[in-house]
Order: sequence, then C-alpha cells, then structure tokens
Amino acid sequence: MNKFVYPAFVLLGLIWGSNFIFMKWAAEVISPSQIVLLRVLFGFVPVLVLALSRRALRWSHWRYIHHFLVMSLLATTLYYLAFAKGAALLPSGIAGMLSGAIPLFAFLTAFVFLRQEPINRLTVTGLMVGFVGVLLIARPWTSAGDGIEIKGVLYMVGGSFSLGCSFVYARRFLANRDLSPLALSTYQIGLALLVLLLSTDLDGIGRIADQPVALTGLVFGLGILGTGVAYVLYYFLVQHLGALKAAGVTYIPPVVALGIGALLIHEPLRAHDLLALACIIAGVYVLQLGKSAPRPVCAAYK
Repeated sequence: MNKFVYPAFVLLGLIWGSNFIFMKWAAEVISPSQIVLLRVLFGFVPVLVLALSRRALRWSHWRYIHHFLVMSLLATTLYYLAFAKGAALLPSGIAGMLSGAIPLFAFLTAFVFLRQEPINRLTVTGLMVGFVGVLLIARPWTSAGDGIEIKGVLYMVGGSFSLGCSFVYARRFLANRDLSPLALSTYQIGLALLVLLLSTDLDGIGRIADQPVALTGLVFGLGILGTGVAYVLYYFLVQHLGALKAAGVTYIPPVVALGIGALLIHEPLRAHDLLALACIIAGVYVLQLGKSAPRPVCAAYK
C-alpha cells in the first residue's frame, strides 16, 4: 500500500472539517453566493492544472456536456450554496456535524431513484440512528430549536440531498462512460464556475479583501484546499483504498468541525450535541456495514 494513503486520509478529513469555520468567517463579509463563486474559482485552478498535466481531458468528452452541467449544479453549485447558507446561520460546529449525514442522504436517494442499494436490518437501523442525530441537532419540538436556526438545518439537509442526487445521476448517466474521475471533476467545477459567474451578484464582493483572515480562509481553506486539493486527495484514496473504505473519511469532518468550534472560537458544546454527533457517526457506520453485507443468492437474480 502506498505510504501516503493514511496521511492523505487524515489530511482530507481535516480539510473538510475546517471548511465550516472558513465559511462562517466569509459569511460575515460577503454573501453565500459570492463565497461559493470564489471557492469554486480558486478550487478550479489546481484541478485544471492536474487534469492538463495528466492529459485527462478529451474533445470527445464534450458530447456529454449536458450531463456535466447537471452534475455541476447538483454536486457543486447547489450543494456548496446550501452549505454556505447553512453555515451562515448555524454555529460552525453544528454545520459540520450535519455534514456527517451526507452518506445517509446519498444512500436514501440511491435507493429511491435507482433501487440498487440493499435494504436490510443494518441499513434501516443506520438510517434511523443517523436521522435521530439530525433531529437532535434541529430539535424542532423545542421553542425555536433552542437557539438553532431551523432554516440553517434545512439548508444543510438540502445540500446533502443535492449531493446525494448527484451520486444517483452520475451512476445512472456517467458510470459507464469513458471518463476518468479527474476529467469529470474538471468539467463539473468548470461549468459550475461559469454558471456562478453568470448568476452571482458581484456587488460588495471586494469587501472580503478588507478582512485578511476571512480572505485567507476563503482562498486557501475553501478554494485551493477545500475544493481543489480535496478532490485530488479523495480520488487518490478511492484509487488505493476503494470507494467503500475511502468513504470512511466522512467520519472525520464532523468531529473536526465540532472541535474547532468549541476549542478555537468557543462555541457552546452541549451534551445533546455530542449525543447527536455520536448518532450520526454510528448511523453512517452501521449503514456502511449493511451496504457491505453479502446479499442472499436469490436476491441477485431478482
């Protein structure tokens, strides 16, 4: 096994987990759509350079441009925008915890639209436990969610759902094409950048330059690292560990985000937050066990 696999695994978890504090800082200066535009812009550069250096792009790929456009909306534009809006309304640690539920939504959308994911006791249990964690964060049964903006939770849920739909779309329309993950990422992020350039109100975007900490976090934390380097690291892990093991990196960001929020910027850390985090992580773990469990022989022929 490549000696860089486990350092890359940890590094990716740290990068993804730190994204939420960078979004929080940037949201105090510019709008969520402007955050996403700059994030995608600075994330696109390293991905494009890598794709060109490896000659991953082909003119023949452009016959799939309509699929790339859908993926750019589901897996980049809408997903990032929803998370940016959620992070603006929620404590960064809470937003990061909710991101841990992404595998739950990915599984659910794949089952509903593709009917390809296994439904068994483990996967049902994992979904139920994970969504209990989401409810413990939102706590809609208390007055105003006990200080938690329900709208922020819904934005995070919407972003997770959008990303989950992108997995379904990619599996349905792009899985059997002659496309490398690097090429798909380049087209996806590039088209997202084009859409954002055409649709984002740029008024006041220059204010970010007056806040060096927020600017550095946005350019390097969210853009270069959180988008560009993160894509490269993820596909490196998929190549060396396989998709199922690489997906284990999703356990790290919620813990990192909660730790950053509590230790660095002194966001309140309550017992039910820890319980919610435990439910989400446990739910995803049990879900992965259920997905990897062997299916009955007879089921393979249905």
